[in-house]
Amino acid sequence: MIHSFTVKQEIGVGFIGAGDVSLNHTPGIKACEGANLVGLYDISPERAAARSRKYHCKRYDSAEELVNDPRIDAVEVLTPLEFHLPNVKLALEAGKHVLVEKPVGITITQIEEMKRLSNGRGLICMPGHNEIYAPDMVETQDLIKRGKFGKLSAIYLLYNIRHPEEVAKRYHGVIRETGIHKCYTLLFLAGRPKSVQAMKTIQHYKDYDQEDIFMANFEMENGALAHMEVNFAADDHSADPWSLYAKVIGTKGSARYGHNDRVVNKKASVHSHTYLDYPETIRREDAHFIDCIRGQKQPLSTLDDAVIAIKLTEGIEQSIRESRTVTF
Repeated sequence: MIHSFTVKQEIGVGFIGAGDVSLNHTPGIKACEGANLVGLYDISPERAAARSRKYHCKRYDSAEELVNDPRIDAVEVLTPLEFHLPNVKLALEAGKHVLVEKPVGITITQIEEMKRLSNGRGLICMPGHNEIYAPDMVETQDLIKRGKFGKLSAIYLLYNIRHPEEVAKRYHGVIRETGIHKCYTLLFLAGRPKSVQAMKTIQHYKDYDQEDIFMANFEMENGALAHMEVNFAADDHSADPWSLYAKVIGTKGSARYGHNDRVVNKKASVHSHTYLDYPETIRREDAHFIDCIRGQKQPLSTLDDAVIAIKLTEGIEQSIRESRTVTF
């Protein structure tokens, strides 16, 4: 059901967290007609000052000051994972709509608390599952639902982009950092899995003890099989690279999606070039968030999906830990 809100002509947005991902959300919000980046707060005063100057917006001295500014209607929580819940609660309790970056929460209980608060106040609380906002992904899901590919047979969700150890240390291992993103995409395209078998290893870290590659095989409720792989240890420089790659195969047809289809020769983060679809999906996600606030659309991914994604990642981890098939 689409929420119905009375909103101002211009929607004011504030960022809690001004790290690297804000570099993509800022042009996303600025590109939204009828939306305005009012200001930001970051735990680092130096970074907050630099980013507020860069973005031409207000710098707040605390998250509380930001959410209590009447000019702000919506908050994007762009902090590290461990700070998601307190900042989401702060924003919702102040009556603000929320977009929260993935992974949404550490536990199912945390996500359920966000859902309870947002539902109780009639507010949007939208997970930042940007990958599914790619037009090709939306079109593929629609074609699957309309039976254009027949009965789904196989789904492949692959990611092979090397991350230096100093960068990877910011995260919580590839399963929790990027694998959970693939779980959102799997749910979006193919529905829920019945079971999983998984394994992981460390290929190139010297000190960091988290995995840098994992693979998982799923049996889906619809009878299809799915393969998922995330690799921070190596790039794929082959002729048809699986840097970020998705493929669905059905009995009557198939579809693929890859980040290498659209690139520019500009270094970005750990990449030697920029995959255009990454910032573009965030731009589309931000636009969708604003449309949801206006009551014009529904999120493509909900907090219920975020709960299932946590269950899937926990199943992957259990399968690895116990060396067995885990049933959901």
